[in-house]
Amino acid sequence: MATVLTREKVIRSERSDSDRDEKLGPGSSTLSVNSIPPLGAPKEEKRFFFQRTRAFDPEAIATQVSVFDDPDTAEKYQPRPDWENLHRFDPLARWTWAEEYKLVRKIDLRIMVWACIMFMALELDRANISQALTDFFLDDLHLNTNDYNLGNTVFKLSFLCAELPSQLVSKWVGPDRWIPAQLVLWSCVAAGQFWLSGRGSFLACRALLGMLQGGFIPDIILYLSYFYKHHELSLRLGFFWTAMSIADILSALLAQGLLRMRGIEGYSGWRWLFLIEGLLTLVIGIFSFLLMPAGPCQTKSWFRGKNGWFTEREEKLMVNRVIREDPSKSDMHNRQPITPRLLWESLKDFDLWPLYILGLVFQIPMTPPAQYLTLSLRGLGFDTFTTNLLTIPYTVLHIITMLALTYAAEIFGELTFIALLSQIWALPFLIYLNAVNTSLANRWVLWAVTTLLLSFPNPHPIQVGWNSRNSNTVRSRTVSAACYNMFVQTSGIISSNIYREDDKPRYVRGNRQLLSILCMNIVIYFLVKGYYVYRNKQRDKKWGAMTEEQRLEYLATTTDKGNKRLDFRFQH
Repeated sequence: MATVLTREKVIRSERSDSDRDEKLGPGSSTLSVNSIPPLGAPKEEKRFFFQRTRAFDPEAIATQVSVFDDPDTAEKYQPRPDWENLHRFDPLARWTWAEEYKLVRKIDLRIMVWACIMFMALELDRANISQALTDFFLDDLHLNTNDYNLGNTVFKLSFLCAELPSQLVSKWVGPDRWIPAQLVLWSCVAAGQFWLSGRGSFLACRALLGMLQGGFIPDIILYLSYFYKHHELSLRLGFFWTAMSIADILSALLAQGLLRMRGIEGYSGWRWLFLIEGLLTLVIGIFSFLLMPAGPCQTKSWFRGKNGWFTEREEKLMVNRVIREDPSKSDMHNRQPITPRLLWESLKDFDLWPLYILGLVFQIPMTPPAQYLTLSLRGLGFDTFTTNLLTIPYTVLHIITMLALTYAAEIFGELTFIALLSQIWALPFLIYLNAVNTSLANRWVLWAVTTLLLSFPNPHPIQVGWNSRNSNTVRSRTVSAACYNMFVQTSGIISSNIYREDDKPRYVRGNRQLLSILCMNIVIYFLVKGYYVYRNKQRDKKWGAMTEEQRLEYLATTTDKGNKRLDFRFQH
């Protein structure tokens, strides 16, 4: 846990007789602090199924020690009185590993699966332009490479500008209302691309798509943080971005059929592609209004059932396991807007800016080759349908490497150096593209090199979860999720302008720039690691110099908030 304990051991039996009737929390009406149920042993926690040997006891107590187990610190971390889950908060609640794992699987089924389906809808409408390119999209609209670059830039700039406003609206009205509305609106625009007529309408639709899709990713990340612990969220984000890759595979397969509709009613195949896929995602948007509950204890509805998806016991378990790990998740309710003052406090949080910088640069070396893959394959002599099929292998490999990287970060408890492996992976392939005359190389060799380059283990899920862990307040988590993704979108704008018309077909200048940026990224990862190590050592020195009484006084009187508190440690 990122919040350190005030005492080395939780106070229990040594309390005086005069304290015998002191109570803890709303769920402790019949229990005194001297009759606190036992906690689980930390050494028994087995996060992954392959770690659970015969010695693992699923019926052992899973409840881990937290600040709520010390009566002197518990009151300092109490949830706010208007928190939507307060009626299920109980510091004395205990549960077994079997109960917790069963509940997590149920949350995965009810919450995570649909979140992935919604993300697939976004990716389908965002990325199907790559398939449209293989069906003479640019020629039909009288566009060139620079126009296509401008379209990508307009889309990403619109996406970027919408991130923070969208996140603020979502926090105000609730992601369960805002996300489905986004889906319905952008699906209408995506389907409307059927009627594109030239450069102006192309740019207008890319701008509208970006504005309406911007904010979806940070919105859904904040929403998922209501249900999952930090390490669980990081792993689920791995599957979340896997859904994006699956959508890319489905998009390629759908394109195989939809692009063959060229000539029906006199329209190009790419027009039918936009229309039919837009209508498909519209259906997903409508169902999202019905399948997204507001929070763990708000699943009751006419569609989800009068008793909701979870029992009272499951709701209590859901709430307490998350809040015990991170007490900051109860400092705002899920319909509370971010005020301008809170927004400014979050934006000036310099301790999160190292992660924003990583978001800006880490994908640039791999993005231009991905954006131009279908055009490059057509340039190598592959036909439309072969080109679309040849994009599938790297997507499958990308899924495997990304999930492996995400699991490795949690297994080894190392975020920075595991994320750095993505840059190490890409290094030899970018060196090849710089060293070899690609116009003379065998086209299958070039396809293999590009496929392996784009199969890099993407650390995006790790870094998004890392950003959430180091925020330590709901308002900061809300704003930082949007800010991080804004920097990622900015990287997309930069990437869209590296391969230029006057540099094709080999893109010698562009590939040289990509290699230089990758080398810079390796240095940046080391600097980020050093920064967080240094910040934690500063905190350890101050916190370690305090007596227990001084620590309690600090908790009672401090005006420090979020990750500025002395009892918080940055993860790295």
